[in-house]
Amino acid sequence: MTTDKLTFVDIERGHFGRNKIAVLVPCYNEEATIAEVVKGFRAALPSADIFVCDNNSTDKTGSVASASGATVFVEKHRGKGFVVRRMFSDVDADIYVLVDGDATYDPSSVQLMIKRLLDGWLDMVVGNRVENDQAAYRLGHRTGNKLLSAFITFVFGSTLKDVLSGYRVFSRRFVKSFPVLSGGFEIETELTIHALELGLSIDEIDTPYWARPSGSSSKLNTWRDGFRILLTIFNLYRTERPLAFYSGIGGAGP
Repeated sequence: MTTDKLTFVDIERGHFGRNKIAVLVPCYNEEATIAEVVKGFRAALPSADIFVCDNNSTDKTGSVASASGATVFVEKHRGKGFVVRRMFSDVDADIYVLVDGDATYDPSSVQLMIKRLLDGWLDMVVGNRVENDQAAYRLGHRTGNKLLSAFITFVFGSTLKDVLSGYRVFSRRFVKSFPVLSGGFEIETELTIHALELGLSIDEIDTPYWARPSGSSSKLNTWRDGFRILLTIFNLYRTERPLAFYSGIGGAGP
């Protein structure tokens, strides 16, 4: 990762020296919002390449993204994990920005996130969602996120407050070392635990979070995807901490 000395004007204009920046936007049926997302990140990071991976949408997500100036490709295996795996593998950059295509995240926050990554020589910076609208977070999602964050803190020693955030900035080292195993929305949990288990340098900054615009709908099912996330944590804990895992099972026996 290039370490040019950056001025305030550089950051304000979205320029980060010679670092090649890629914005990765996984999408499924986001025709109503994807143009706004591409426009927002183009304004925040004029020199970045913006890639939209259309997860076999049934609407015009791909064509709208392309018309907005993004590079678009298609991943036919349904699930966010498959999309992230494809993008991490196919896109080459020094700094990677991962963000959902639903226009709920704040594009201008990306400048501070990248600056934090570069200044601290970090591998991942997570956007901690701060609600600007009561409708942004459904009660079940908010509660589930808090419970999962607490559990990951207990098991893996995390200091992150928002382990399920879909807004993250990564170093090249992180992206190219990440073995994507999950296929769905549990990918955020896997990203967090991978960083914690390898002892990578990570941080978190607050970022505004808005409700989805009218005409778009969430693809996340609170109970189904929550169960899959818990199962992912269970399997990763068994794999990464076998002694603690099997000792706990033995201690729970008769």
